Amino acid sequence: MKIKQVEELVEITRKNIRFYEEQGLLSVGRSENGYREYGMEDVKRLKQIRLLRRLSVPLDDIRQLFDGRYTLEDILERQLTLLEHQKESIQRTQAYCRQLLMETPRLETLDVDGCLEQMDKLEQEGVEFMDETRRDIHRKKQKGAILGAAIFLFLTLAPVGVVLWISASTKEEIPVWILVFFIGISLAVSVAIVVALVGRIREIKGGEEDEASKY
Repeated sequence: MKIKQVEELVEITRKNIRFYEEQGLLSVGRSENGYREYGMEDVKRLKQIRLLRRLSVPLDDIRQLFDGRYTLEDILERQLTLLEHQKESIQRTQAYCRQLLMETPRLETLDVDGCLEQMDKLEQEGVEFMDETRRDIHRKKQKGAILGAAIFLFLTLAPVGVVLWISASTKEEIPVWILVFFIGISLAVSVAIVVALVGRIREIKGGEEDEASKY
């Protein structure tokens, strides 16, 4: 079975599948010509991984489950404990928001330093707030990706402009096949760059600092 068939059966992308292989969660056999050959056991394993990841079970826990060091009961109990902690953290964050709303309804009169100090104390007690530096990093990466794509687009389209400019300035007709070739190649590469940029932006928005969290 080829990877395209596995993608359809499990409903995850080949990027996910390759990632799980790299992480040692999936061991795929090879055919005589060296290509990966997936079987129904691999499909079953991938579905198990998908189920556990949708429950936010960490990759390391899944690995230890497959290695026999954890049982499914161990995994689910650990996950319940983690979810209870997250629930408590959200509830305490909600309570702090309500407190701010009751005490200071206007930004101008808000004691920002005092609030940040209080939030630091809450974090020491286990409350989890949003990491503002991560969002800033995401924006910086997005700008870098857009700038890089713009440069590649310019370098891709520039030769077409040069060819047309030479044709106009010298008043010599350029063979149609040359124009079609340059324009066709440039458009194809431009589309590929835009598609890659969109995918890159999605990855950045998804939070790529922790690679495992994307899968």
